[in-house]
Amino acid sequence: MFLQRTVIAARRAAVSPAIRRSFSSAIVRQESNKYSVATKAKPFSEIKNQDDLLPQGAQPGTIPTDLEQATGLERVEILGKMEGIDIFDMRPLDSSRTGTIADPIMVKSFGEEQYVGCTGSPADSHVTIWLTMSRERPVGRCPECGSVYKMEYVGPQDDGHHDDDHHDDGLDHGYAHPLLEEPKTFADFVKPEYR
Repeated sequence: MFLQRTVIAARRAAVSPAIRRSFSSAIVRQESNKYSVATKAKPFSEIKNQDDLLPQGAQPGTIPTDLEQATGLERVEILGKMEGIDIFDMRPLDSSRTGTIADPIMVKSFGEEQYVGCTGSPADSHVTIWLTMSRERPVGRCPECGSVYKMEYVGPQDDGHHDDDHHDDGLDHGYAHPLLEEPKTFADFVKPEYR
């Protein structure tokens, strides 16, 4: 009985066409230079100072592209990528081997700290575990697989700030919080050179 009602209701339902209009092809003509990007940027090899990293900007009334708007490191990165140069060396680290204390996996850094994501050896053998290395503590060891990473600082050796009134004695002199001591680990008691 129920099946008969659904068949009758289906017959009464208005059948709407799946396609309401016919397909047609249209050719859109556009001016070839209407949407072109101005490429008046200096090549990567001709960048000598910070003034070379200032773009000309976009024409009035237009939306600027990344190339027309970027300055500083972002512009250097874009110009490098246009010529096929990876200036920040974003290749993945060597995961074909496990780093040891005697032969760690070297990580170059321009900053005071560097974060390394270890996925094990071979790659993706465990979840990503993030390690933090610094200039004061350049060696990091993954707690999951035991791989050792060592930060090689390649940035400027002197920051140029020679303040005679700057105090690094760990005390609060009215303008900053006291410096915190790094927590002790088991390596401090067994072999301090592992830190």
